[in-house]
Amino acid sequence: LSGQAGAVRHGISRALLNFEPDLRGVLKAGGFLTRDSRVVERKKYGKAKARRSFQFSKR
Repeated sequence: LSGQAGAVRHGISRALLNFEPDLRGVLKAGGFLTRDSRVVERKKYGKAKARRSFQFSKR
């Protein structure tokens, strides 16, 4: 599942929970109420990206 699709799935699950609190056990067992807390690592100075170094040239 892509990140955006997972976010939509999470949002719909939370909205369903507002209307039908009895679904909590089913949604929780399916893992629909757990937010994916991973975020993009920030770019560091002296590097091309977060971890990738600039291309090294011997000459």
